[in-house]
Amino acid sequence: MQIEVSIPSQTLCLLDDAGQVLRKFAISTALKGVGEQKNSYCTPRGMHVVRAKIGDGQPLGAVFQARRPTGEVWTPELHVQYPGRDWILTRILWLSGCEPGFNRLGDVDSMQRYIYIHGTPDSEPMGEPHSHGCIRMRNDDVEALFDLVPLHTPVMVRDA
Repeated sequence: MQIEVSIPSQTLCLLDDAGQVLRKFAISTALKGVGEQKNSYCTPRGMHVVRAKIGDGQPLGAVFQARRPTGEVWTPELHVQYPGRDWILTRILWLSGCEPGFNRLGDVDSMQRYIYIHGTPDSEPMGEPHSHGCIRMRNDDVEALFDLVPLHTPVMVRDA
């Protein structure tokens, strides 16, 4: 099993071992485009793996800060209460780069940059770049993906 992220089409595909598409999801990657540099707010390219899965058993819309559930569940009212908050909801698939010098180690380390596949409010756009570097998904979609993929699942992020 492998995950393929296409930046141009703003899609995430779950592939079986033969490369056949099992599921296809609309996503949202970085508003600032692609890039691996620390503090760039860009989505890193290349080969990654799912290093950690966080949030199993949490409700849809569960709010996370620093990878821990806050006990809140996202609502429009909560959104108004915390304007500008980068909402990380439902589940987190924490990515680790596999290419030293490109997306791993030093100032280009995806894991140290806290690059996730995670849920986001339904009010946020999908199918267009809008994130701070992570790969955002609808909450139902990220819950389904979380349940389907094991730890260490390869994740290829392509910009072409």
